[in-house]
Amino acid sequence: MRALTCRSWGLLESLPESLSVEQIARPVASGSDVRIDVRAATVNFADLLMIAGRYQTRPDFPFTPGLDAAGVIETAPLGSRLRPGDRAVAILWHGGFAEQTCAAVTETFAIPAGMSFEVAAALASSYVSAGLALVDVARLEAGETLLVLGAGGGAGVAAVQIAKAIGARVVALAGTAEKQALAVQARADLVLSTASPDWLDQVRAFTGSRGVEVCFDPVGGTRSSEALSAVGWGGRHIVYGFAAGEAPTVPASRLLVKNRAMLGASLRYFRRDRPDRVHAIMAQLFAWWEDGLIAPAIMRRYPLSRAAEALCDLAAGRAAGKIVIAMENSPDQ
Repeated sequence: MRALTCRSWGLLESLPESLSVEQIARPVASGSDVRIDVRAATVNFADLLMIAGRYQTRPDFPFTPGLDAAGVIETAPLGSRLRPGDRAVAILWHGGFAEQTCAAVTETFAIPAGMSFEVAAALASSYVSAGLALVDVARLEAGETLLVLGAGGGAGVAAVQIAKAIGARVVALAGTAEKQALAVQARADLVLSTASPDWLDQVRAFTGSRGVEVCFDPVGGTRSSEALSAVGWGGRHIVYGFAAGEAPTVPASRLLVKNRAMLGASLRYFRRDRPDRVHAIMAQLFAWWEDGLIAPAIMRRYPLSRAAEALCDLAAGRAAGKIVIAMENSPDQ
């Protein structure tokens, strides 16, 4: 089978040098795994970190990136809730950018009727992790106001849509016009440009000078420090990622002043410590999708042969919404 293979750690600006699509042996499923004929997978910032050797997971070489995969079950453990031929989506540690992959049956979910493989793959990555960040970590409630940084990216759009499904108000901060348009389509109440010198003042005006209750922050760097000023009394700043390349560094005194908290949110550790919550969020996402409340913004599609190019686009910040790797000759149905 064909798979995108990583044989050395590669800097984000030189991804093609460390990656190639190769013919490799089919993966062997353990007694607790399913094997999936992959139809679609999505590109995530964590893939870039893993390829660069900067992620918590450092697989042995050679390995295949890809943190999610949707397709058709080829084999499944006897007596499991999944059967060969079922349409399913899986959360992976890696291995999604391949024609076949194996996944734990406990982290594989039957896809609702009418949902495409592309949408299912997007839900299993950005939406699950954003949902856990907002529901379990931030405990966002209806009527509260959420500030979303990087609101035009895959995780940002997911956060906007999930917050609206919960019943919160959303202020979205995004860079390019394309990314701002995605935030508008996701039903953000106020969309601001990162280029606006007075965006913090606009947030304060929108909230009646109270500030937001929650900030969803996949960006990091200096933007995190700026955004903390928009978080009001008792607010929660959720550290979700570091797309800017640096983790936020904030003096503890800034948290003390308004009784604010900075909280981390990582799907990796929910998978390890609270798999029941991963299942609960996935079920809720399926329900919201069926009710028309969430819909991943899939903006670019690449065949497996161009998967390295897709990763480069994400690394360079050229991509709004989600990027999908679609297997050639595999209809998304």
